[in-house]
Amino acid sequence: MYDVISSQSDESPAPAGCGPLLPATHGESKPLRQQIFEHVRAEGRAARTDVTRALGISAGSATTLTADLITAGLLREVEGLTRELGRGRPPVALEVVPEGRYVIGIKLSDEVHSAVLTDFAGQMLADASLATLPTRKSMDAILEEIDALMDLVLKAAGKSLSDISAVGVGLSGLVDHSTGMVAWSPLLSGRDTDFQTAFVGRFGVPLLVDNDSNVLTLAELWFGAGRSMSDFAVVTIEHGVGMGLVLDNRLFRGSRGMGLELGHTKVQLDGALCRCGQRGCLEAYLADYALAREAATALHRNPRNQQSAHAMLDALFSQAKSGNEAARTIFRRAGRYLSVGLSNVIQLFDPELIILSGERMQYDYLYADEVIAEMQKLTLTSGRAPCRIETHAWGDLVWARGATALALAAVTDAALGEARA
Repeated sequence: MYDVISSQSDESPAPAGCGPLLPATHGESKPLRQQIFEHVRAEGRAARTDVTRALGISAGSATTLTADLITAGLLREVEGLTRELGRGRPPVALEVVPEGRYVIGIKLSDEVHSAVLTDFAGQMLADASLATLPTRKSMDAILEEIDALMDLVLKAAGKSLSDISAVGVGLSGLVDHSTGMVAWSPLLSGRDTDFQTAFVGRFGVPLLVDNDSNVLTLAELWFGAGRSMSDFAVVTIEHGVGMGLVLDNRLFRGSRGMGLELGHTKVQLDGALCRCGQRGCLEAYLADYALAREAATALHRNPRNQQSAHAMLDALFSQAKSGNEAARTIFRRAGRYLSVGLSNVIQLFDPELIILSGERMQYDYLYADEVIAEMQKLTLTSGRAPCRIETHAWGDLVWARGATALALAAVTDAALGEARA
């Protein structure tokens, strides 16, 4: 028989933990202090003996460095581990001091922006959303909407902007994470926008900005199915088609931070017009606006009406489920293009797992058995197990939570004295 005793109260259960559970095996190693901190945060709560085993360090090093982290206010001791009833003191564990830092993650979208506020342990404290018109906006207009959104989430959490150590933002388009430049986004009216400078100039808070598919991939790596995996891919289908890739437990962005634009790989020369301005992109056959173009014809709607792509697709899906063959054909055709895109991902990167994610994954035609079977036919799989496919139909908050991972990683580096490359 066991009991659980905590130096916190019984109302404070062990945190769930966040961040990758597996350490990267290649590349520049992080300082040992940071490895200890991140291991404790990933586990939620860990004893010093667990730290020594996991990191392969001496008990003396663990004791010295954890004492340093406790003095710095980054870790704290808790009597939160189980012990046999009546046998001495309960083992002392370590956990992150959650109130040490706070961050906000934001997902900018075509119709609804969303935000999440988390503490240093990655625990969500509040969320908020803000409706927006589905039009391209100036940088000033976007900042106005971000201001209103952050005000909502700060009030919900009982915090002020001065409490926030960093903000992470994810948006669609070509985003250079290292510089904060947005070369192009369907949400912005201009090109080559210095998003980071504009944001910091207005709010005075450090900003980390990235492509929205990357922040969703970070959500899987920090909080979801990818925490214990070293290599996996995420393919997103929403207003556009995106992709994120984790290699050796690290998000891969390409040499200029703008790689993996799966939606803008070409599947048809001189094909359908994509919103990027080019023709034949995968997105032009699979994204919601592409399906909505065909839905207007299948549903005999006026193509100039103001019904949103979301509403149009819901109506199309309902018709397909009711037996409308024209509607079914649209989804089946999109599914075939998805098969092509997924087979290309497998041939190029050979991931252990591909996660299909995004709001459009509620439409089961896009991941029907026929789609997966065709993907496998298009892939050279002789002599090896096929790539696993999972479907996660997340809402907007998980994208915003992925953006908090951007901010948490940067704040952790700063707090532990490691400059991000």
